[in-house]
Amino acid sequence: MSYSQEDDGVVALALPVRNSLKFNRYVINPTFSFVREQNKYISLTNKREWVQFEDAPQTYLVSFSGRFKENIGIGVGVFQQNYGVLTTFGGLANFAYNVRLNTDNNLTFGLNVGAYKSGVNDGNVVTNFPDPSLDNIPSNFMLTVNPGINYGTAFLDFGLSINNLVLYNLNSSQLIEDNPEQAIQAHMMYTGYMDSRGFFDESKFTGLLRSEFKKDKTVISGVAMVMVPKGIWAQVGYNTLYGGSAGLGLNITNQISIEYNFEKALGDLTDFGPSHEITLAYKFKNNTNYDYSSEDEVSALISPTRKRKPVVKLSKAEATERKLKAAAEEQARQEAEAKAKAEADAKAQAEAQQKAEEEARAKAAAEEKARQEAEAKAKAEAEAKAQAEAQQKAEEEARAKAAAEEQARQEAEAKAKAEADAKAQAEAQQKAEEEARAKAAAEEQARQEAEAKAKAEADAKAQAEAQQKAEEEARAKAAAEEQARQEAEAKAKAQQELEESQEDEVVDEEKDTPPEATDNLGKSMNEISESTEASKKEQEALLKKFLDAIDVKDQDLKDLKEENDLSEKGIYMEPKPFKSITAENAALEAIRTDLDNAIKTTSDKINELESLYNQRQQIETVAMDEVYLYYQKALKSLKAEQAAAIKAKSDLESRLEDINLATDFERKRRIKRALYDNEEDRYAQDKARLNSIKQNTPLSISPIPEEEFDFGEELSGNIQILKNVQNVENGYYLVVAVHTDVEKRDDFLAKAVASGEKNINFFYDVKTSKYYIYYESFESIQAANAALEAKESKPYKAKASLLKIEN
Repeated sequence: MSYSQEDDGVVALALPVRNSLKFNRYVINPTFSFVREQNKYISLTNKREWVQFEDAPQTYLVSFSGRFKENIGIGVGVFQQNYGVLTTFGGLANFAYNVRLNTDNNLTFGLNVGAYKSGVNDGNVVTNFPDPSLDNIPSNFMLTVNPGINYGTAFLDFGLSINNLVLYNLNSSQLIEDNPEQAIQAHMMYTGYMDSRGFFDESKFTGLLRSEFKKDKTVISGVAMVMVPKGIWAQVGYNTLYGGSAGLGLNITNQISIEYNFEKALGDLTDFGPSHEITLAYKFKNNTNYDYSSEDEVSALISPTRKRKPVVKLSKAEATERKLKAAAEEQARQEAEAKAKAEADAKAQAEAQQKAEEEARAKAAAEEKARQEAEAKAKAEAEAKAQAEAQQKAEEEARAKAAAEEQARQEAEAKAKAEADAKAQAEAQQKAEEEARAKAAAEEQARQEAEAKAKAEADAKAQAEAQQKAEEEARAKAAAEEQARQEAEAKAKAQQELEESQEDEVVDEEKDTPPEATDNLGKSMNEISESTEASKKEQEALLKKFLDAIDVKDQDLKDLKEENDLSEKGIYMEPKPFKSITAENAALEAIRTDLDNAIKTTSDKINELESLYNQRQQIETVAMDEVYLYYQKALKSLKAEQAAAIKAKSDLESRLEDINLATDFERKRRIKRALYDNEEDRYAQDKARLNSIKQNTPLSISPIPEEEFDFGEELSGNIQILKNVQNVENGYYLVVAVHTDVEKRDDFLAKAVASGEKNINFFYDVKTSKYYIYYESFESIQAANAALEAKESKPYKAKASLLKIEN
């Protein structure tokens, strides 16, 4: 037993009835007063734990619980627990409510509310001298709440409960926060019946697996119970904390039962010794037939017998008189029966004699009638024989005459028939030839019409796709042309600005050079001016290099677009020499990095020159001299040129981004075109191969056995769904084989055609790279299921299954 706030005598609620699946189940989970319960019980339980210790824990529990309505379970219990000098006494109230989801599924909610008093039992305290500390331990009245839930199916139950969710001390009016018995409990339970012979036939099996997640440990336990219809049950279990357990139960009568459970501590608790639990229960008769979990038919050790009428004790004289009277009545009854029997025997003898005489007369009459009939029959037979002989003679003469006439007639008819047969055979042969030609013409016409229809549908589909593609290309072309125009304008503008900048620089260099300075600031400004000019030249060279690299990317884009446009028109264009895009992009990125560094260096030098200019401006002795006037103009020119260079770089980067986007579009366009051409070629080849197999495969003389068919990958029992499959319509397909190898596909098709299947067909799924062979398709699932169930017992249909296409 675990304690919380031991110095105050507060004890957490934990009833140790964990080894029984027959009684007091609502203590394990509050929903169990309803779940799998069929009756109402009153039970008395006593558990003695670790009996080898003096003052070992003892628990007494009296409960009334069980099924009260179709959807309600209720339990009430009174308990007392003794732990040495500590005693806990209180009650436990349970309520469970079930929600019926459907025929086999139930959702049950349950709640246990416990109220008990815990404290020190003075009568169990033995001391040799007064202990004032015992007087300071108060008696506490506690209130605890344990909710739970269970979901049940036909055989399984899954649930959760929270033990000691709330523990409230009414004496101190505060919640107990440190409660070691607070735990989240999860369970899974199976309930079923055995189908066997003999003693265990229709036995009930129940298995419960529980996990309790406490603050400082996790406890896992399992209990299994088997109840035979004879009214006997056995239990076995294991708990990771308390060890193993075993138990037996017996129905003494149909209402009275007894159960015993033995628990043996293992592990760290081995020295604590065993525990014993015994329960005596009374079951109330159930007069209600519940829909959920009907009552099991079980017997008992003592079966009920019919009640005998009470025997009234008589005096000796009354007994003698009653015996004499009974003897007289019995003698009179026997005499009456003997008289009635004699009369009945005499009557039966007379009736038998009369019946024998009547049977003798009837027999004589029948024999006479049979004799007369035999004589008449013999006379009639003689007359009939004579008449038959005369008639036979006349018939033989007539037959001889008729035979001669018939022979002459047959010879004439045979001659005429032979001539007619020859003529009919010639006409029939001619008619058969005409019908064969007509049938072949009709089949050829149907084939041509089907091909024309398929071609028309394919052309319509191709036309729609081509139109959609043309519109997309037109939009892409317009966007590319607009982009090219903008790039050309940007390029021309950037080139013009660069040329103007260079021209201005040449003019400035020709007409203007920094004047000679006499002061230190002026000399520093001249030095920075020279390095700034050098940085500018490097910056301009990198801008030109960046522009040239972008022009190369632009030309590659134009070449790729031209190749795609010509390819869609059916014009083959010699591919360009291989170029490493990765190396080209790396070189371009290196130019961009160098250009960024050059721009930053130039900007830093201009800022440094401006800073020196501002410092020199503050010196009155050199203010407004030639150096000042020169750099006043030079700084404005340098800033304008730097801003133009930064803008030119930004424009080039924007142009490069547009080129990359357009190039990515054209690459995807080329890949898409290549995939489209490949799939169209595959589809045409597959259709040609299927037609060749159907036209060139003869019917097999003997049936092809199932083992000679290679079905490939076996589909699951559920309907598989494929999406976006080309050249096949939406619907449900009866698939008989799945192959990735073309030769295995063709072998299965040929054997199916040889077996007489004219509708065999297949399609190819690009995503799975598999060929799906089928013989029929439907628009609705109902029709497909009906066809699957009614499929003929053909060897190639042995593993047929449904597959759905969703495009």
